[in-house]
This record gives sequence, C-alpha cells and structure tokens, in this order.
Amino acid sequence: MANGAEARARWNPLRGLYAWVMHNAEGKYAWATMAAIAFAESSFFPMPPDIVMVPMALKDRRRAFLMAACCTLFSVMGGLLGYALGSWLYDSVGAWLIRAYGMGSDIELFQRIFNRYSWLILLQGLTPIPYKLVTIAAGFAAMNLGYFMLLSAITRSIRFFGVALLIYRYGEPVRLVIEKYLEIVLVAFLILITVGYFVFHYVFRHLG
Repeated sequence: MANGAEARARWNPLRGLYAWVMHNAEGKYAWATMAAIAFAESSFFPMPPDIVMVPMALKDRRRAFLMAACCTLFSVMGGLLGYALGSWLYDSVGAWLIRAYGMGSDIELFQRIFNRYSWLILLQGLTPIPYKLVTIAAGFAAMNLGYFMLLSAITRSIRFFGVALLIYRYGEPVRLVIEKYLEIVLVAFLILITVGYFVFHYVFRHLG
C-alpha cells in the first residue's frame, strides 16, 4: 500500500517532480544535468543549478563539496558566455535577453556603474540578484576579463560552497523541511528570484 507521501506525489505535480528528481539524483546523467544547468544559468537559463544540486547533495552529503566545485566551475565558464553576449553580441542576443528580463532601458546605466563599481559582482553572490544579468552587463561595460573571472570565481564559490556546507551539516533536517513544506519552499524560492530582479534594478538605479 502506498504511504502518504507516495499518495501525495500522485496528485501533486510539485511533489511528483521532487520525487522524480530525488529518484534520479544518482542517475546516469545527474552530474551532466547539474553542470549544464550551472553553465546555462550564468547567461540565459532562468533557473539555478540548486534545483538539481540540492537533491543530489541530500542523497549523498559526502559529495556535497565536490558538487559545489562542479557548479562553481561550470557557472564561471557559463559566465564567459554571458560576458561574450554582452561584449560581442549585445545588439542581437544580449539585448534580447536583457529586455526579456525587463532591464532593457537600463543597459547604459549598467555600463557606467560597472566601470565604477565592478566589485558588485561580489555582492551578487550574497543576494538573489540573477547572475546572468551581471555577466551580460559586465561584458557590455567592457570590464577587464581577468578581473571579471576572478570575481566570478569568488562569488560563485561563496554561493555554492555555502549551500554545500549547509547540506553537509544539516542535510537530514533540510531534507525533512523540504519534504514537509515543499510547496512553501518552492514558492519562497521563486519569490527570492523575483525579488532579485527588483534588487538588481534598484541597486543600479541608486548607484547611477
């Protein structure tokens, strides 16, 4: 007989998706999927790699830091693509992405501020500000590429290793909270992403 959790998963699509991700967290393509999302999220993909990393780390906490290193590496590599979109392809793909995130009128402001406050990339690592907006804006502002890579490596490491540390130390309570309040957790996560766009907009307007 199915238990309560299995029964909920059948009629609740969110719980069904969570059960599927947890089931496949050690699947053949789990690491490749996590790496691909970490790469794409830095330039165009709307969802962060945490959606795969967290279930995988909960499944095997001993490898949480290795997962964080993988996400950091591919996220920084993806940041290069975002930088290229802003630097070389802004008039086509870069501009379209910026407009898609509601920031089209602010790109010249981005350029001025990144030339003055390039350390904002570090701030981004501690906030829900979308990283893809930072990478495209940095490319458009012609920020020094080496400095951009250094700051990206630092801020992405803070982000992913921070998540890994929390899961490594509190993995079981985290898993229980997620499973008990899955809908609330997902809604809160989406709210954080939305707030990040507004924070990004406000910070740049204020500094400009």
